[in-house]
Amino acid sequence: MNYRSEKNALGVFILSISFIATGCTVVRPTTHQPVAVHSHFSYNDSTAASKPLQRQLVFADKELQALIDSAVTRNPDVLTAMQRVEVARAQWRYRKGAMLPTLGVEASGSIQKYGDYTMEGVGNFDTNLSPNIDEEQKISQPHVPYYFLGLRSNWEIDLWGKLRQQKKSAYKRMLASEEGKRLVITSLVAEIASRYYELKSLDAKLEVIERNIRLQDSAVYIAKVQKEAGRTTELGVQQFQAQLLRTRSFREQAKQEIVRLENEINYLAGRLPQPVARSRDFMEDTVKEVHLAGIPQQILNNRPDVRQAERELEASHADVAAAKAALLPALTISPFAGYSSFNSAMLFNPASIAYGIIGGLTAPLLNRSEMRANVLRSEAEKKIAYQEYFRTVINAFKEVETKLSDLHYLRNTLQLNQQEADVLSDAISTATDLYKVGYASYLEVITAQENAIEAQLNTIETKTKMHLATIALYRATGGGW
Repeated sequence: MNYRSEKNALGVFILSISFIATGCTVVRPTTHQPVAVHSHFSYNDSTAASKPLQRQLVFADKELQALIDSAVTRNPDVLTAMQRVEVARAQWRYRKGAMLPTLGVEASGSIQKYGDYTMEGVGNFDTNLSPNIDEEQKISQPHVPYYFLGLRSNWEIDLWGKLRQQKKSAYKRMLASEEGKRLVITSLVAEIASRYYELKSLDAKLEVIERNIRLQDSAVYIAKVQKEAGRTTELGVQQFQAQLLRTRSFREQAKQEIVRLENEINYLAGRLPQPVARSRDFMEDTVKEVHLAGIPQQILNNRPDVRQAERELEASHADVAAAKAALLPALTISPFAGYSSFNSAMLFNPASIAYGIIGGLTAPLLNRSEMRANVLRSEAEKKIAYQEYFRTVINAFKEVETKLSDLHYLRNTLQLNQQEADVLSDAISTATDLYKVGYASYLEVITAQENAIEAQLNTIETKTKMHLATIALYRATGGGW
């Protein structure tokens, strides 16, 4: 091929590229609008809020902080989430590297026998690549060896952003995996803290039960004395004894719940069953009033599940763009340089140096259904990701609203429970004194004791719910550790 032929061929190649490119458009990913929520939360006095919900406000207990610190480093779910982040990071690096040219060392050899009636065979018949062959004998061409040692490279030029969008998708999913790890940690913190306060509430209930057991044991003794004095019957003694036995059964149930919660906490902390160190100041510990600073959109954006869903949505946009770009022509350049020879002894001769470059532009024309199906799949997954994002935002707003209202009403309920418990505790003393002098029956004493213990346990239960609601609010507003 002479110079003019080479020039014409190059011109045809450039025209082909221009012809294909005129029918192509650059694909740009679409963007999504954030989900609109209300401008404020109910039951939240924003004017009184000076600081956002802080960890120190919710987890002031030193024993709890030490427990969570240990659990975060040992919990299997957290460690698994960390490895998922590493998997996503490796995928991002892989997509990032796909945009760069590859370069490799190649050492290859081959041997081939050309057919007598082929272009290769005819072309090599009169060359000096092999000994002369007598035409009259019609002896076949000898086997021709080929050796190559050098460098080969391959580079796909990202004309339409396909590789760039694939890298972006992998990067967004890496960010989503990091938010997923944060979500796992937040869930772990909330689970441990909730069980920790339930455990402390059981300790407080156990103290109430033990105190009432002593009171009821004293009531049994008084009933026996009254019976001996002829002022009551055996039925009254039996009623007091039955009440005492019932309260003792409550004590056994509380101990059983304590063991169960300790085992659950140890499991979450990634350790074998053992006693859980905890403070014993549940009734003295006050649940501080919580205010949220900032507008709901800002608060919800701190939630790891919202951020994770948003990153997945952004990744789905990039997937759609990459799938559409795959329908467009792809330009690949493959340069090489090294030593090439038909004789191994002459391989490193300077005359054996060979180099070149191959460029190709390929575009799918037939059987594009697979690529179009990939586009449709990506579009559907993008819509699914948006619905998941929408659902997550709405659920997040609902959770914050619910926990704020819970804290508002539980605070009022706790005050009423405490007042009721104080009144009924005094009623026990009053009923007992009246029973001693014969102005009250044993049923009135039993009723007063039952009402008092129920009120005391309700107070503990309400306070426990306040702790759990505060923990849930911390989790609903972003959490973390």
